[in-house]
Amino acid sequence: MHRLMSLIGGCTFLAMAALAAPAIHAQQGAFTSLFDGATLKGWSRVGDANWAVVDGAIQATSGMGFLVSDASYGDFQLTVEVWVDDAANSGVFFRLSDLKTILSTNSYEVNIWDRRPDPIYRTGAIVNVASPSSVINAGGKWNTFDITARGPRLTVVLNGTTVVDTEHKGWARGPLALQRNAGIVKFRSVRIRTL
Repeated sequence: MHRLMSLIGGCTFLAMAALAAPAIHAQQGAFTSLFDGATLKGWSRVGDANWAVVDGAIQATSGMGFLVSDASYGDFQLTVEVWVDDAANSGVFFRLSDLKTILSTNSYEVNIWDRRPDPIYRTGAIVNVASPSSVINAGGKWNTFDITARGPRLTVVLNGTTVVDTEHKGWARGPLALQRNAGIVKFRSVRIRTL
């Protein structure tokens, strides 16, 4: 009888663990690719930047504008690889509140601009919210940005270094946007998971 009770108890524990595992996975979410490596499916153009897919990356070399995600996000973790030349002025915007006029005053912008005249919001900063804690130049190499928004808490990790960890009560939900303002900009491995 003692052996039977132990067996029943063990089976109950395994069944409860199996039920709990999917709930944890569903809560954390799985990464989804927002760029298929071949098309701009899932994105809309705003402005006149010459967005194209070149060698498996989203690229723009002229004009000014954005690629805006068709989907909207609240709490998320976004990872993206970015290559820019030294003259580039670019960014990753999130929680857009106005799709016609995209600004760092009506959404969040993680800046990619090594030569910004006022370096307070240079590469890695969230413009008008938080300066980067480290000076990391992005020009001339592939860089990895890991951006997390969970409620008011916003973090930016650039090439493995946390450069922003702050709280800001601004915009709660909206699409993402990739920006080209100057120079050559390239994006690849654009992945997101909801939190």
